Amino acid sequence: MRASVLACGLTALLLTGAAVPTDAATMSKQKFTLTSPDIKPGAMIADQFTANSFGCTGANTSPALSWSGAPEGTKSFVLTVYDPDAPTGSGFWHWVMYNIPASVTSLPEGAGVVGKEPAGATQNVTDFGVPGYGGPCPPKGDKPHRYVFTVYAVKTDKLEVPANPTAAVVGFVTHFATIGKASFTAKYAR
Repeated sequence: MRASVLACGLTALLLTGAAVPTDAATMSKQKFTLTSPDIKPGAMIADQFTANSFGCTGANTSPALSWSGAPEGTKSFVLTVYDPDAPTGSGFWHWVMYNIPASVTSLPEGAGVVGKEPAGATQNVTDFGVPGYGGPCPPKGDKPHRYVFTVYAVKTDKLEVPANPTAAVVGFVTHFATIGKASFTAKYAR
């Protein structure tokens, strides 16, 4: 009986447009999300965003990305693009950018070129052997590879890493500083 009275009262509030009491802690937590106008989750990546090396002829342009809902206490961000399907035994790092200021919530298309990153951010050397974005280029005839785009919200302004760290070292330090992460996965094959 009591539950039905409460349900009727809530329905009446909703129908009249009156404010519905809510738990402030629940309402203040927005979901941390990462999106791209250029690459849709689960979809195939367009040639414009693929590599121009190792036999691939794409434009090697990094896609535009944006994120929202970072957790309270975020002091900087780390962005990675990783292919877990690369036939290396350890995957393949396509893009690593760290120390992205907390005030930055998006990257324009082409920000993966060294010198085009946000002020204060660092583009790390990837498994291509150079810093900046390196687009997908799986072996010809291989199954579609997954490319995991992830932004990490971290609790420090700067990651404490040595000069010119490997992507694995950046990942290790990021792991211990992460307070939230958002990601999506897209695919590519040739």
